[in-house]
Amino acid sequence: MSMMIALALAQVIGPTLPARAATQTERRYDQCVDLATSDPKAGEADAARWRIDGGGYFARQCLGIAYANQRRWAGAAEEFAAAANEAEVAQDSRAAHYWAQAGNARLALGDAAGALSALDAALAAGTLMGLQRGEASFDRARALVLLGDLAGARADLDRAQQLAAADPLVWLASATLARRMGELGRARADIARAYELARDDASVLLEIGNIAARSGDADGAQNAWKEAVRLAPDSEAAGQARAALTQFEDPPQN
Repeated sequence: MSMMIALALAQVIGPTLPARAATQTERRYDQCVDLATSDPKAGEADAARWRIDGGGYFARQCLGIAYANQRRWAGAAEEFAAAANEAEVAQDSRAAHYWAQAGNARLALGDAAGALSALDAALAAGTLMGLQRGEASFDRARALVLLGDLAGARADLDRAQQLAAADPLVWLASATLARRMGELGRARADIARAYELARDDASVLLEIGNIAARSGDADGAQNAWKEAVRLAPDSEAAGQARAALTQFEDPPQN
């Protein structure tokens, strides 16, 4: 499961409930989510049964979590959206969280337009606050980048940096966007913050190398890319770093 999906799924039902005895629905929901997380196939079956038994949008959202934990993004997106629609009919503020999860799953699926639509619904509700609003803004920025709207993505990333400042992925994405837009001073500042928050993340080291290369610092680029390979040799970031390092190899001798 991607880190962004994990972030979204950590926000399943909104603010912490005040200390009191849990209702039967809340206990059933907690049981379902625990199973969907620990044993997604079993959680899928449990959520499907609960849905038939009248679990409503709670069961649908739990089913979405089970799908997401199996990387079945299309099914997850559909269930989160269905949960959001049902919650809206019930005038339940959880709908915004479900829309945010639907958007996150659409991003994992590669459906930028679908993600943007879901995230717009999440943010328009006005009930996402603080970190949750910051993460939804971050996901919206990612969708806009895929759609080619870099200026719109910058505005969303600026909001995400204010509301989700402890998330290294926000700073990494901002640095990458700044590099793409030719704003190297900002790119260096933002990637430095990402590195402070996640020194052992190969993706951060990859981008440090990318920014160094764009700035004309060949030694800095090589060092960062080699560190990315060392940190996570089997990762996608390491693969990109290896490819970038080939430009420094000596040409074959005839």
